[in-house]
Amino acid sequence: MFHRAIFFWRLVSTLISRNVTLSDRRTSIRLEPEMWEALNEICDRETRSVHEICAQIDRERTQSGLTAGVRVFILNYFRSAATEDGHAMVSHGGNSKAPTSQ
Repeated sequence: MFHRAIFFWRLVSTLISRNVTLSDRRTSIRLEPEMWEALNEICDRETRSVHEICAQIDRERTQSGLTAGVRVFILNYFRSAATEDGHAMVSHGGNSKAPTSQ
């Protein structure tokens, strides 16, 4: 029964795995397509690569894993941008430090 559940999970999983380089090592991150799209949008707005953003998240994260840190970073980035004050503070193209989890 357990093996059947794992097989079913793999069939319905929509997570996409991509390799990222963090300062001195390569690792992979599995995210939903919408999360990859949001991360790429952040990279475009901040004129930074996925690798640079993920390395920053890895250095500053407090979550148990990098993938969780990336999800929280994306959430906090757009949450900050959704407020009037936050919108003014998020650089949207300058190379300033984007918000991280607290």
